[in-house]
Order: sequence, then structure tokens, then C-alpha cells
Amino acid sequence: MGVSTAVTLSRPEDGIALVTVDRPPVNALPVQGWFDLADAVRAAGRDPGTRCVLLAAAGRGFNAGVDIKELRRTPGYGALLGVNRGCHAAFGAVYDCEVPVVAAVQGHCLGGGVGLVGNADAIVASEDATFGLPELDRGALGAATHLARLVPPHLMRTLYYTSRTVTAAELHRHGAVWEVVPREALLAAALALAGEIAAKDGYLLRLAKAAINGIDPVDVHRSYRFEQGFTFEANLSGVADRHRDAFGNGTPHPAEHTGAPGATSPTEEPS
Repeated sequence: MGVSTAVTLSRPEDGIALVTVDRPPVNALPVQGWFDLADAVRAAGRDPGTRCVLLAAAGRGFNAGVDIKELRRTPGYGALLGVNRGCHAAFGAVYDCEVPVVAAVQGHCLGGGVGLVGNADAIVASEDATFGLPELDRGALGAATHLARLVPPHLMRTLYYTSRTVTAAELHRHGAVWEVVPREALLAAALALAGEIAAKDGYLLRLAKAAINGIDPVDVHRSYRFEQGFTFEANLSGVADRHRDAFGNGTPHPAEHTGAPGATSPTEEPS
């Protein structure tokens, strides 16, 4: 039996809503977990007392993407369709949140994790944080839309094709991460930034969020859904199953895979 996903909403300080994800061992989310996260972020943003949402995670890392085990053990395409919709809902909830969203990132931030932070308004990361899209190594596609919001275009393409990761310090140099701190100082630093934002007028913050989203050059909702169509094509072709099975069994990637090796990703312990 799988580990349940806990998405909690708390209020550590006036005007700040803290949404925390906790799904051991690596915060890889099942279908329902993505929808639960979307609901929590939307609820926090709708609350008139909220002026900033802080998105955080418990445990080893921020997020390891989708629960590949759920995809492997579910016959047909129901789980794939569900996780596509769930990820789209969660990423969209962060982007469309009525107030700014600050992401506090520790350890691994992979796949769907990049989708979340790429749609956040600001990122504070621990020194051990790494970001990447191992999608090609997992038989999937997606979240290039969000990685492109963190790094320059050619770096995004290289990271995507190779499944390599980048560190928080590297993203800080590119201007994507606001601050890099020791892991033990992460929550305090993220709360400090959220508090600085929450000190502003709540009505003006909501206007500012809507205005800034309105001038984005890329429609993130349309762009990500376009990517997801190719993920489904990969599944129809059978190549996705081969790569997911290789990952789940701890075996080398299928012979036709020729991508450059990237940093190792966390794996879930057997259910």
C-alpha cells in the first residue's frame, strides 16, 4: 500500500499561508496528491487575509515529481491522464494564486517540482538544493515551460536533453533563486521574504499579481498542455513503459536511449 500524501495549510505569521507537502520518502506525488496541493494553494490564495503563500515540503527534498509506481501499477491510461490533469492543476494553482507565492526548496526539486517552482513568484533555496527534469530518462516529457522560466533558453534545452541538474547557487547566478541559505535556515529565510511581501497592502498585491501575470510573454497553461500531448504520444508508442520499467527495476535505460548522463535522482523505496 502506498504512502499517503499530507498537504497541510497553516498560518505561521500574519498574512502568510504556509502550504506544506509531506509524502515520504521523496515527495513524489500520486494523482490525488497533485489535486490536493492545487486545492490547498487555491484556498490559501482565496482567503482575504492571505497576502503571501509560502510553498514548502518536509523531508529529504522538495519534490521528486510524479509517483512512477502508481503509473506502473495502474492498467490503461487512467493514471497517466489523471497525473497530467493533476500536475496541470497544481502548477496552474501556483501561477494563478491571487497573491504572490514563495517556494522554499531543499534537496531535490525534479520534474513536477520544477513545474511548481517555475510558476512561483520567488524561490528561496537551501545550499543542497538541485533542480532538473529527468523526464527523458523516465519516458516522459513536460515542464520545459517551467524550466524556461528559471534559466536561459539554450541552457534549458541542454538540461532537458541531458537530464542533468543545476544547483541552487547556479540558479542564483541566473537570477531565478532569490537567496541560497544553509538548509537549517531555509524556512526562516523563506518566511522573512514572505513577510516582507505580506507587509504590503493586500489589495495592491492582488492587483500586482494579476498585472504581472498579464504581461507574461508565454501562456504557461497553453504551453504546458502542448507539452503534455507529447507525453501521451510517448505512452501510446510504448517507449514510456520501457523507460519507466527500467527506472522502477533499477536496470539500465533501454538501448535506444542515448542521452548524456545526468546527476542521480532520488528513488522511492519499494511499497
